[in-house]
Amino acid sequence: MGRIRLNENAELVAQVRAGLKERGGYCPCRQEDKEEYKCMCQEFKAQVADPDFEGYCHCMLYYKEK
Repeated sequence: MGRIRLNENAELVAQVRAGLKERGGYCPCRQEDKEEYKCMCQEFKAQVADPDFEGYCHCMLYYKEK
């Protein structure tokens, strides 16, 4: 499995973390508070499990390297 790291843009990370705190851990980039949108969201967990995936999660907080 590849390494997961925070986005290198510290301002974006601070904004997303503030949004997560405000929304009780739910992705601030989504309209609904569904369990699958709780950070680290199910979508990104599935992408992390894919050995061929490299890229950011939906809100761009995390990046998975190959």
